[in-house]
Amino acid sequence: MPFDMRENGERGMMGKYRHVLRLAAAVLAAGLTMPAFAQATPAPALNAGDTAWMIVASAFVLMMTIPGVALFYGGMVRAKNLLSVMMQCLALTALVTVLWMAYGYSLAFSTEGMHAGVTNWHSFLGAFDRVMLAGLTPNTLYQTVPESVFVMFQLTFAIITPALIIGAYAERMKFSAMLWFSGLWLTFVYLPIAHMVWSGPGSLLGDLGVLDFAGGTVVHINAGIAGLVACLVIGKRRGWPHTHMPPHNLGYTVIGTALLWLGWFGFNAGSAVAANGNAGMAMLVTQIATAAAVIGWVAVEWFVHKRASVLGAASGAVAGLVAVTPAAGTAGPAGALIIGFAAGAVCFFTATRLKHKLGYDDTLDVFGVHAIAGIIGALLTGVFAAPKLGGFDSAVTSPLLQLWIQAKGVGFTIVWSGALSWVILKLVDVTLGLRIEPEQEQVGLDIAEHEERAYNLS
Repeated sequence: MPFDMRENGERGMMGKYRHVLRLAAAVLAAGLTMPAFAQATPAPALNAGDTAWMIVASAFVLMMTIPGVALFYGGMVRAKNLLSVMMQCLALTALVTVLWMAYGYSLAFSTEGMHAGVTNWHSFLGAFDRVMLAGLTPNTLYQTVPESVFVMFQLTFAIITPALIIGAYAERMKFSAMLWFSGLWLTFVYLPIAHMVWSGPGSLLGDLGVLDFAGGTVVHINAGIAGLVACLVIGKRRGWPHTHMPPHNLGYTVIGTALLWLGWFGFNAGSAVAANGNAGMAMLVTQIATAAAVIGWVAVEWFVHKRASVLGAASGAVAGLVAVTPAAGTAGPAGALIIGFAAGAVCFFTATRLKHKLGYDDTLDVFGVHAIAGIIGALLTGVFAAPKLGGFDSAVTSPLLQLWIQAKGVGFTIVWSGALSWVILKLVDVTLGLRIEPEQEQVGLDIAEHEERAYNLS
């Protein structure tokens, strides 16, 4: 075949299939330029450093209840009630552990049936698919750590929250009533709030945009409001406020404060669920806010009473720890300083003046410190999360708008905890009775409830 005839034939053939070749080239180019659509999202991988840190953080937070809260509260009650407070902390640790394993983790963190933007009952509470920790194996992961470690970490939060409420009704609630109240409160108050804030897309308060890095609303406002309701329902201690009831051993309280301060690094920095820069910053701002709160409380106390008390410094430290908790993952050092100082100064008045003014007997100032500092911290989280004010949440472009979102979260938590705590307390009161007999209160709960003494006087 002559060359020109072959060339014309090949050109004709190329023209015939040119559109097919162009289509193939386009598909190939698309595949090369868009690999994200062609590849599956890589599965999370276990990170040994994250895992080691979260195991340590879990131990730190458990230490906050036993022995931290046990000593902190135990030193502030009268000597005849020391063992009762310690026993309540110890018993709650056991009770909540069993309930958490049975259904607590599932109701708090199961995302079965949850969909972002869809409102159903799963917006308020998790499903039952993880009851008895179904599906948990040594190899199941939560982000980059074993899920078993995450289960343990969140368990320590579930333990300390009802333990904090003990301080409001200390020295006058029956041991059996305390157990029933705490178990029901965990189920109907704590688990839903934890789910609504922390379980991810599809949760009510999470989708609203409420920021709570480590438990300002879930733990402290929740417990503080329940404490206020509890002390109102159960009534005042015999003789209060006319009988002087000083702490029997402030040395215990200082040791408890130190353990809480140390453990709080696990509480806040551990909430990053990783050994990374977020955890490091959370640790730093926790230290700064706590120090600022001690100075704030002591400065106001010095101005009012011309002295600085050990109990005041310890209470100021706890106020700072509480206030920085929701902000630990988003606030910068300057924001933490302001949050801590404000919490210490304000809580001095709510713990020493407000309860006497209004006449409620919040024995160890659970409302005056935990609820009030929690509210201050939750609200100011919205302000100091903004990058323009030194924060690290790029989604917060308007501090005022985020402040309003935080206020809605605070208001919801107050109503939820207050209403359901009242119902649970009334239910326990009409069935078991909440309060010990007057003669038992006079002799003290150590003897009346446990037939033991903290101190052998012989």
